Amino acid sequence: MRGPRLAASVVALIAAHSVSAAELITNIEARKITRLDGEWQTIVDPYENGYYDYRLEPLANGFFKNEKPKTKSDRVEYDFDASRRLDVPGDWNTQRPELLLYEGTVWYKKSFDYETLPHTRVFAHFGAVSQRAIVYLNGERLGEHDGGFTPFNFEITDRVKPTGNFLVVKVDNVRRRDGVPTVNTDWWNYGGITGPVSLVEVPETYVADYVVQLRKGSLNEIAGWVRLAGSQLQQKLTIEIPEAGIAHTVATDPEGFASFRFPARVSLWSPEDPKLYDVAVVSETDRVRDSIGFRSVEVEGTEMLLNGEPIFLRGVSAHAEAPLRTGRAYSVEDARILLGWVKEMGGNFVRLAHYPHSEAMIREADRLGVLVWSEVPVYWTIQWDNPATFDNARQQLSENVIRDRNRASIILWSVGNETPIGPARNSFLTRLVARVRELDPTRLVTAALEIHDIDDTTLLIDDPLGDELDVLGCNEYIGWYRGLPELCDRVRWKSAYDKPLVMSEFGGGAAYGHHGDALTRWTEEYQESLYEHQVAMLKRIPFLRGTTPWILMDFRSPRRQLPHIQDFFNRKGLVSERGHKKKAFFVMQRFYAELATDWQRSAP
Repeated sequence: MRGPRLAASVVALIAAHSVSAAELITNIEARKITRLDGEWQTIVDPYENGYYDYRLEPLANGFFKNEKPKTKSDRVEYDFDASRRLDVPGDWNTQRPELLLYEGTVWYKKSFDYETLPHTRVFAHFGAVSQRAIVYLNGERLGEHDGGFTPFNFEITDRVKPTGNFLVVKVDNVRRRDGVPTVNTDWWNYGGITGPVSLVEVPETYVADYVVQLRKGSLNEIAGWVRLAGSQLQQKLTIEIPEAGIAHTVATDPEGFASFRFPARVSLWSPEDPKLYDVAVVSETDRVRDSIGFRSVEVEGTEMLLNGEPIFLRGVSAHAEAPLRTGRAYSVEDARILLGWVKEMGGNFVRLAHYPHSEAMIREADRLGVLVWSEVPVYWTIQWDNPATFDNARQQLSENVIRDRNRASIILWSVGNETPIGPARNSFLTRLVARVRELDPTRLVTAALEIHDIDDTTLLIDDPLGDELDVLGCNEYIGWYRGLPELCDRVRWKSAYDKPLVMSEFGGGAAYGHHGDALTRWTEEYQESLYEHQVAMLKRIPFLRGTTPWILMDFRSPRRQLPHIQDFFNRKGLVSERGHKKKAFFVMQRFYAELATDWQRSAP
């Protein structure tokens, strides 16, 4: 089911009246927050009757007004209070069976009271809304956001009342050809308010954003910056790290910006010792606390260096699919289970595909010591020549980096996955790489690239985007989409670049508990054999510095329709959606145990 397609004139009208989200407030957990999570009243609106009239013109008095009949003769054809409810955070697909395949609009409403204190500002903050959101407070439009995985907020200081507030969100997950992602993906198009919703209170002049990291190229010097927002922009600031005996003071310029750089003796964050420090950014009007780990990540030829030492990334790819229950993963509990499986496999790394995952996932990776590849949904064949598509990709990339650039676990920003080589695509992705480096010059940039077949058994990585990247990613399915597992034994890999490679996808499908011989597709034995041949091949690649097989856990996908095997699940998981480990899981576990031992032996 899908909502109506908008005529070009209507799209232009909406764009002319749209208001972008306010500048993103980072680290909201350090603020005074009021959660609006829990049950929200909802109206499923496949024809968008609450937004358009019968001429497909936007309504002045749509569902966002939350209108009530004033007399018994009044005609009001909707009622939030009498409608069914959905949990927030959460996707609508797995909360109500009839919405499993629904693509369209659902209206969400939440009533609340809020007493604003003097000299404070209040923002409505959304962790994620899939895919597009138009937000209203007390019947008045706050603005809109396009991007289903990244946070956004609107200031409501002058609009919120002590009592009787209602927040209404028009949520639309219709796939669009010009969208990011576009219409064709290999994951479930979950719709809903899939991240937490909070009222965030800050002082009149507050710490809007900050970076506190090791200076690039150094293991004993911290560098970064702080930016204030408000009317009192020239202030003294102090960066406090009490455990390290640091209290470094700087002054902001007339625009509220201050940079800093100072020596520091800190224990370095690593998977073996994920040390986090309590860090405070203190201004004359505000104080923000964070838990930050300090580590460096660099490349030197084909080596990846963590804290100056070579490292092999023993990883796995993962979707934001909730373990055990399915649906969009969003909670700390989800993150702990998924990352727990990564560590049980012997991993030190996870590729979070193919879009930004929840902040809870990144924070838990920081705590547990799991390195992270973070990605945006520039996926397959989007509209490379469309300026609006690029702007939306750039926006989502920016929101992702801004949210997470103080997290030690993230070492790789990915700008795309399996995108077809061509001049427009190359320009699109090159500009995204430049944007990443502008926002965060301390980390490495990667993408899952295309492969060039020299002959039947020789594969060359020569995607021209490789010139722009620090680390090469490559997806290959030898033994699944290309030949049988034994083909791995004859394949040779070459690279046009003197850069490290992460084999970002490989594997094949198996239904847990489905058994047969090693040549029978969909059996655990076939998948196990495929992984054994893959491991042998991977060991022969001299420039390989990481692996993230596809994928940690089975996940929902409408592309996967084989009855009694797939049933709308991609079965390439090493773990079933119910938490059962397949035989191939243990192949990777043995491989990673061997790698960890060999790496320790070769360490100086």
